[in-house]
Amino acid sequence: MVYGIGTDVCDLRRLAAALSRRGERFAERLLGPAEISVFRARRQAHEARGVAYLGSRFSAKEAFAKAIGLGLRPPMRWQDCEVLNNATTGQPAIHLHGELAAWFAVRCLRAHVSLSDETDCAVSFVVVERIAEGE
Repeated sequence: MVYGIGTDVCDLRRLAAALSRRGERFAERLLGPAEISVFRARRQAHEARGVAYLGSRFSAKEAFAKAIGLGLRPPMRWQDCEVLNNATTGQPAIHLHGELAAWFAVRCLRAHVSLSDETDCAVSFVVVERIAEGE
């Protein structure tokens, strides 16, 4: 059963400007520990790849916050929601930590995420479903 749906579009030019103004602290505020290392590697290889990665994660987290109906209120925190790619298939998946993970588990929820980016924008779509216990 669908619990919630969220979508978000991120203007990568605005994100690049914010990153330029605020430096890496901006990315550290948005990304979890596993995400920040991927961001740094991609940004070091090519600035635009790092910005696209940051934008797609920002967009996915915004879409997730909408899908769960909390927005950016506790227990939703940027760093407690990571969007990581499966090492084998490359498929993105949402990994939760801390109070957000506990909140999500108590409600028997599962999230599905789709990401896409182009030169100037990143877009994300998240569907959260309620699952039967033990599923």
